[in-house]
Amino acid sequence: MELLTESNDIVLAGNELWRIISMTGVIALAFFIGKLIKFFLNRMVPKLVERNQHLLSVAIRSASRSVTFLVFAFGLRIALTFLIIPEGFESLLFTIVEVLIIFSIGHFAYRLVDVVDEWLQRFSSEGGESHLDDMLIPIVGKALRVAVVILVILQTAQALSDQPITSILAGLGIGGLALGLAAQDTIRNFFGSLMIFADKPFDVGELVNMNGILGVVQEVGVRTTKVSTLDGHQLTIPNGNLANTTIHNIGKRPFIRRVFDVTITYDTSPEMVDRAVEILKEILDNHEGMDPERPPRVYFDELNADSLNLKCFYWYHPPDYWNYMDFTEWVNREIFRRFNDEGIDFAFPTQTIYLAGDKDRPLDVGMRDRIDSGSGQQPETGGSQTGSDSGQQPGSSSKPPGSDSGRQPNA
Repeated sequence: MELLTESNDIVLAGNELWRIISMTGVIALAFFIGKLIKFFLNRMVPKLVERNQHLLSVAIRSASRSVTFLVFAFGLRIALTFLIIPEGFESLLFTIVEVLIIFSIGHFAYRLVDVVDEWLQRFSSEGGESHLDDMLIPIVGKALRVAVVILVILQTAQALSDQPITSILAGLGIGGLALGLAAQDTIRNFFGSLMIFADKPFDVGELVNMNGILGVVQEVGVRTTKVSTLDGHQLTIPNGNLANTTIHNIGKRPFIRRVFDVTITYDTSPEMVDRAVEILKEILDNHEGMDPERPPRVYFDELNADSLNLKCFYWYHPPDYWNYMDFTEWVNREIFRRFNDEGIDFAFPTQTIYLAGDKDRPLDVGMRDRIDSGSGQQPETGGSQTGSDSGQQPGSSSKPPGSDSGRQPNA
């Protein structure tokens, strides 16, 4: 009894020793209880997973991450009731504790959003394969987390300002204009994501081409879209830019079309040209992956400068790229083999180059032929001209032929 009486005589900051001990004990007890609850919750998770209670296991795992902070915050609030706090400091201290409680509840709710994500994942998997669900599920989870953060901020502002929510919202409306001007890109990206969900130009997992960027869509977020390129790089594209971009959705194409040319030499006879067209039609006739509505086409369509051109078209269904490449290789091998068997030669561009100073290939071959042909006609023309001038004396003037027609020889 004397020890208790003596402890009551000890005063620290206006509080008896038993008050301080009680406050410390409640805080320690709250922290211990939070850790104990977290321990038991973590022990329950593997058992729930073994029983295939995945949704409940996710809820308990999420709760275990924030339960210690939550119990500690409430324990701190209870512990402060044991103290005698000065009036000027009491309001500030309890406001700080209230903010801690708001944060702890917000953190607890933020973690529980994982349960919603898990439920949506299970719902989409039970409902069948849907790439749209893969796009919406991350958005729903992020939207809920953003909502929790906004509510925590508003509740904290109310606790600190001691003003109703309506007054706080009115003040935020004035400051929201300045914030909106400063965050134009963020707002533009947000509305860009809404446009993507409204128009659905692509789904998660599809191959797309956006302004020359070829890759697979990995994730569509509130602000950006992540695309994994074929060389392994991950690109993050703002949704605002994506909404104004021409998107080629390769993943939604119903077929893969191939257009290619087969060129043969000019010395190929007309009969062999017809045979070459027949061979190509035989190779592509009723081919693997053919759609009856899109049969293959082969045409002798062009007389090139150095070859005869045969143009081929075919459509491969379904649009599996690697199966299409296997079939393309088979087509090329068959064309090469069949043309060799028939003796049809493939054409390739050729050029003949004449070098200056080469006696075997002189550069004036064409000019010589023209000179030689011109010199062969020159004697006939020159003889008639000489005969007309043979009687003309040197130094005499020329007269029209008709002026001498009536002159007598002795005149």
